[in-house]
Amino acid sequence: MTKQVEQLDRVIIRFAGDSGDGMQLTGDRFTQETASFGNDLSTLPNFPAEIRAPAGTLPGVSSFQLHFADHDIMTPGDAPNVLVAMNPAALKANLEDLPHGATIIVNTDEFTKRNLAKVGYGSDPLGDGSLSEFKVSPVPLTSMTVKALEDFDISKKDAQRAKNMFALGLLSWMYNRPTEGTHGFLKSKFAGKPEILAANLAAFQAGWNFGETTEDFAVSYEVKPASLPSGTYRNITGNLAISYGLIAGSRLSGLPLFLGSYPITPASDILHELSKHKHFGIRTFQAEDEIAGVGAALGAAFGGSLGVTTTSGPGMVLKGETLGLAVMTELPLVVVDVQRAGPSTGMPTKTEQADLLLAMFGRNGESPIPVLAPQSPSDCFDIAIEATRIATKYRTPVIVLSDGYLANGSEPWRIPDTSTLPDLSVTFTTEPNGDDGAFLPYRRDPETLARPWAVPGTPGLEHRIGGIEKSDGTGNISYSPANHDLMVNSRQAKVDGIAQDIPELEVDDPTGDARVLVLGWGGTYGSIGAAVRRVRRAGGAVAQAHLRHLNPFPANLGEVLRSYDRVLVPEINLGQLALLLRGRFLVDVIGYTKVRGLPFKAEELAGVVQEVIDRAE
Repeated sequence: MTKQVEQLDRVIIRFAGDSGDGMQLTGDRFTQETASFGNDLSTLPNFPAEIRAPAGTLPGVSSFQLHFADHDIMTPGDAPNVLVAMNPAALKANLEDLPHGATIIVNTDEFTKRNLAKVGYGSDPLGDGSLSEFKVSPVPLTSMTVKALEDFDISKKDAQRAKNMFALGLLSWMYNRPTEGTHGFLKSKFAGKPEILAANLAAFQAGWNFGETTEDFAVSYEVKPASLPSGTYRNITGNLAISYGLIAGSRLSGLPLFLGSYPITPASDILHELSKHKHFGIRTFQAEDEIAGVGAALGAAFGGSLGVTTTSGPGMVLKGETLGLAVMTELPLVVVDVQRAGPSTGMPTKTEQADLLLAMFGRNGESPIPVLAPQSPSDCFDIAIEATRIATKYRTPVIVLSDGYLANGSEPWRIPDTSTLPDLSVTFTTEPNGDDGAFLPYRRDPETLARPWAVPGTPGLEHRIGGIEKSDGTGNISYSPANHDLMVNSRQAKVDGIAQDIPELEVDDPTGDARVLVLGWGGTYGSIGAAVRRVRRAGGAVAQAHLRHLNPFPANLGEVLRSYDRVLVPEINLGQLALLLRGRFLVDVIGYTKVRGLPFKAEELAGVVQEVIDRAE
């Protein structure tokens, strides 16, 4: 039958089901096809920390949200227009997020009395009228998939597993998504299992055909490609972007990259990805614990490599002493902390940005370390290169504060022209630098205050290393009070001086007469940007700025803060940046904080921004 095609400017879809239902794979495939179609997009995967929570229970629900549009967007969306619920648990866990009139596609086969009772439903919500404010489309996904695959030589269990491909086919038809990429993906994934491959392809096509022929879906939708700057794009997650950025940093600096890491959610993907690139001279070491990982990375830096270690908050605590050693030995080291909800083990798969004070001060003694934070998944690439630049130029460890939302979320990334990337070439010291022909490992560059980097084994450049305070110049062990004061202040001055080598903070203030500034850092960039857009569309005047360099701060930050009557700082912690700003600049910033393990919603932030504007008038 001929069906109507309705034009939309944007859509938010959430796939939800049990951990074993393949929702992350389904969402990822829909995202990849959407990216190839040319839409702007943003994603929010959400999955349990347990490897396999009890089937059909609320703790076992896994979801994947995708926001795609024909224009520039900044967040995965506040609330889904469409929910695909594979079982009662998925419906109940996500129902409160749905706006009035949202579409719910329900796998009716799973709405048995037993499954309903598991999640506390006293009656079937599909028939008791409790979903009357939504557009509910009941589809027996499991049984239709099994029926479509009855001629294949596979077990019933394998046939049932393909129901996510049926759902993907249906949604691909509904939103006119390309199919070639999914076909290619399945052929690669099941290359050694031809019958399973054929079954999954058939399930996908059966879902498409169902949408094409059923009277339950009378309309399909089209979201045209977005108008993006010209270039070659690919979809990328934050962890993948950091991996590529570290590889680029290695090539641009001419240093072999050594990663010493212990697996920890949500940072493990970086270890997995870098281990694939031995052809770029990448060495990866999966250590027995966090301390061994950072120790090996620092040892590699001493040996002349680009030392990198990756972790999350719990691992940062364990690495603290070795980071202090890196500060004292003044060796380049890139530390990536993909923040997750804490404290302690916390919520390993949920996002947070509560490690800022840990990154700033979480070592004994005066141990200053530059701190950077990417603002989006694609920005993780640039931040990794910037971290490499600062670490190698100033001979210092550098901490990159990513977070779970950026790490797992994705967006289109315009692949840069390699000729536009900075030259990070490193020159090792090969000759003695003392006036008497000796080598002085702590004789500093007068501009950067960086000490020489000498590869062990270079004739005539023997020097001591270790965790006892160094004597200025010679690097000998020193207990002199005056020398300790000098070295502590020298290391601090080196980090402070980086402020002259980073861009000034840019403020987005279109009208120039805003009295309120919204200042953010890290992964709140998209939510803040979307909220500011809403306020401006409603006629409000508000300025926005975002920090990527957190230690040292941009040189003009104090001037910017004092230029506005009110400064609002939204954070997914209890006000850590706000504390630093008040202490450093004596500006009474307004903190807005939530620690729910989720990104801010743009609508929520827009309301807060408007309240601050109203109070400033």
